[in-house]
Amino acid sequence: MTFKLVSIFLIGAGLWACSSVNTVVVHSTAVNMTNEQKTNQQIDSMIMPYKDSLSLEMNEVIANSATNFSVKRPNSNLGNWVADGIFVNQTKTVRLTKPIICLLNVGGIRSTINKGSVTIGDMFKLMPFDNEIVWVELPVSVIPEIEEYLKKSGGEPISNAILKNGKLIFNNWNENSSSFWVITSDYLMNGGDKMNFFTKKLSVNKTGTLMRDALITEARFQTVIEEDTTIRISF
Repeated sequence: MTFKLVSIFLIGAGLWACSSVNTVVVHSTAVNMTNEQKTNQQIDSMIMPYKDSLSLEMNEVIANSATNFSVKRPNSNLGNWVADGIFVNQTKTVRLTKPIICLLNVGGIRSTINKGSVTIGDMFKLMPFDNEIVWVELPVSVIPEIEEYLKKSGGEPISNAILKNGKLIFNNWNENSSSFWVITSDYLMNGGDKMNFFTKKLSVNKTGTLMRDALITEARFQTVIEEDTTIRISF
């Protein structure tokens, strides 16, 4: 038997074996979609109260700004304000026993604060992600790694410290300290933006506070957004 005959035989057997399968006939009808389709008024009526409530919340004025705030490297008034706002929010009721800084990233600040009224919506644009504030304890041995990171990145928002001539200088340094605290985001603590020095953490305190919420609280407290143009990063 030739290969051709074998193939025909096998195909025929397969068709015979499948002959008992029921055939399903599917009928379909085309529905033309046009711009004339009416809006579902029932769904709209359900959504509208939530839409109105959300709009009212986002448009709530929580402060005012006398100038425009924007972020850039190595220094900026917005980077300073965000870092200071989170630092103050987290330390105002805490007795500091170890050196502590706030270190963030330029990429985490996604918008600007414009001159005039500042709303909750502006804060959501500034910090659209639900990043939590964390306190990370690091050994002093990683300070050179932080200094090198800041040099390579070109600068990041920082509070309660400066980088001068490439050296990190704490405002409340204690020569007897073997470790220090960094207030930052859970994203950065977990290696975001290649801040790999956080892998050497000694301990972590999770606050349960979103960075955005902390900034909203501080903006309300300040009433007028406080501008600080201090040069904090220099090489």
